[in-house]
Amino acid sequence: MLGFVTPAMVIGVAEAGGLGSFSLVASSPEEARATFAEIRRGTSRPVNVNFFCHQPPEMNAAGVAAWMSRLEPYYAELGLDCPEPRPMPPIPAFGDIQCGLVEELKPEVVSFHFGLPAPDLLDRVRRTGAKVMSSATTVEEAMWLEESGCDAVIAQGVEAGGHRGMFLHTDIDTQVGTMALVPQVVDAVKVPVIAAGGISDPRGVAAAFALGASGVQAGSAYLLCDEANTSSLYRTALQRVCDHQTAITRIFTGRPARAIANRLVRELGPMENDAPCFPLAAGLVSPLRAASEALGASEFSPLWCGQAASLAREGPAAKLTAWLASGCPSNRGAATNA
Repeated sequence: MLGFVTPAMVIGVAEAGGLGSFSLVASSPEEARATFAEIRRGTSRPVNVNFFCHQPPEMNAAGVAAWMSRLEPYYAELGLDCPEPRPMPPIPAFGDIQCGLVEELKPEVVSFHFGLPAPDLLDRVRRTGAKVMSSATTVEEAMWLEESGCDAVIAQGVEAGGHRGMFLHTDIDTQVGTMALVPQVVDAVKVPVIAAGGISDPRGVAAAFALGASGVQAGSAYLLCDEANTSSLYRTALQRVCDHQTAITRIFTGRPARAIANRLVRELGPMENDAPCFPLAAGLVSPLRAASEALGASEFSPLWCGQAASLAREGPAAKLTAWLASGCPSNRGAATNA
């Protein structure tokens, strides 16, 4: 939920007994310190910080030019000049700088997406005392994460909003739903399993625990809460979305992620092969997004959400967390906002 979670949301979730989670993927060290300090001023309860572990892409000028040719009609429609193909500012993967921040800030939980960092970096994280968890979209990935030292595995069903955590394989057609994935992962690993994907109300929480999960991770459920950094355009789209109106697409960033199927997704096709590798595609779509949103439209915006987003509720994050936790067995608690 990079960009949508705020310190106030983390505090609300934590104070209500959940594990508030905040992404430091795009934060500078100064921003990370300020954010973490704000969270610590609001709560002394455990918090989770999140990072990406993707492979940095190689700039392919010909590939970027091909992608620009697909986007050129939209640039013309919005009165924008097409930018020259050039390297885009990368989204940093977890490295020495991010690891140093973990050592300095000492969060109780550190989670990763797209696998795990290099073993030496992971060892440094573990030496801080933090619990480590990462996303798995298959049983094979879950077993790999356990063998590599994860304290818990997040079983991410295909229903989940945002980027797929897949890292051992790239075939999106074989991705598994939460109901099928969670019990198979529970049977395959000894560490706790956290269910994610399509869980936006107490019924989904109860179902996850019935399948053997030790906790749940809810993301889309929090997009409408009072503290979420969700724009009015985004909120309007979420309030209107139905179960069949999301799609897994790579056109916004270059990596498969579930979002509302708006005009750009429909017209280019969700898995358009011309889109450059993650995260290069994002830099070329961003001008279209900005121009469209300035006109009051979201047809070029990545509206990340899961298949159960229509179940999301407005209100304070603490109240939402308590509502979700009402679906837990009486002696156990829910886990986290994504």
